Amino acid sequence: MLPAFGSVLAGCGGEGDSGPGGATSGTVTFVYYGDAEAQKAYDKLFTKFRKKYPKITLKAQGIAADSWAGFANTVATRLAGGQSLDVVQIATEGQRIFASKQLLEPLDPYIQKDKAAVDAYYADTPPNLRKWLKEYASPDGKTYFMPGGYNTMALYLNTELFGKAGLDIPPAWTWEEFRTAGRTIKEKTGAYLGVAAAGYFTDVMPWLTNNGTSALSADWKTAQYDSPAAVEALTFARSLVVDGLAPKPGGNLEAATLMAKGKLATLGGGRWPTNDLRRVKFVDKVRLVRWPKNAGVGSPVGWDAWPILKKSKNKDAAWTLIKYLISEQFGDAITTGGGGAVPARISDATGPNFLKDAPQNTELLVELLKDATPIPGPDRGAECQKVIEEAWLQGISGTKEPQSALTEANKKLQDLLR
Repeated sequence: MLPAFGSVLAGCGGEGDSGPGGATSGTVTFVYYGDAEAQKAYDKLFTKFRKKYPKITLKAQGIAADSWAGFANTVATRLAGGQSLDVVQIATEGQRIFASKQLLEPLDPYIQKDKAAVDAYYADTPPNLRKWLKEYASPDGKTYFMPGGYNTMALYLNTELFGKAGLDIPPAWTWEEFRTAGRTIKEKTGAYLGVAAAGYFTDVMPWLTNNGTSALSADWKTAQYDSPAAVEALTFARSLVVDGLAPKPGGNLEAATLMAKGKLATLGGGRWPTNDLRRVKFVDKVRLVRWPKNAGVGSPVGWDAWPILKKSKNKDAAWTLIKYLISEQFGDAITTGGGGAVPARISDATGPNFLKDAPQNTELLVELLKDATPIPGPDRGAECQKVIEEAWLQGISGTKEPQSALTEANKKLQDLLR
């Protein structure tokens, strides 16, 4: 869920900007989730920042990881080892971890000083992001994060394949309607309906939220992964494999490539599959639709956010960086830079630059916020995620019955939540 990044807000100021008590200068180390390719993208995005604030030496470092929770744990380990960091890009799965370990500096004094800039940003971002940050990542009522880009989960639908199968594009559909469409597609084209996998955000949570449940309770204190609704969701996901409508789990499937070759009817994702579809030149044959529903309508949602680390030696300069990250200038740049998340600014996420060279109905990613459920990220989030994914994989692969897999997992989750 990597985010991407216009005129600078009135409160962003110039070289003489300062925080509550100092000039904007010194070195700022910014750490984010990404590999070498992401590093190149970020370096381009920060060129304007470096020109605007020549007294600040910005060191932007990418950390590759298997998941956001794993990234958060890696950063926490580095901090415990004495590494000095100033600003960190943290997604939902890691925000509670950092707040609970008291690693973050309250942003309230900085927000108050630059109230005009922050108010303008909040006025152009979904209210839910601020609400959820306060609810889940503020143990004492103070503000520790400024919200960044986000992702909801939709289905990318191959309109060409649906046409060949003689099927209409559904504005909404049930699980059984989804399965029926898959059987028709399989019969008439030989293609798979979708992919069976066990990613926490990308695979597990969409089936749960569209059956009115989640892996944890709304306050993230109680495991409910073995609820009847969760077992029903896993049983359905498994049935797609049994029916031959999804390939057997395992292996490294290039979903966008399979779709472009006419072998895959749908794939799940937020914004990031758009970049893959651009790469295989198949964007114009794809439309975003809602995930099929059963007992409820929903989507998981995860979002990036930016805090200042408590041990930062350049907090004023770090705040100057965060102000840049929430500026119109940065928002415009990330929107046109091929980022993998929906921009936080509504004006960017619904504007022409975000919607061009993108699948039809890409605006659905914004609409899904209304029914979205934050992906649970408790204090021991990385460990919880591993338990959740392992159990789901056992269920869809058939190595354990769904009820057995989720019952065992739920006990482990509850222990991790204590």
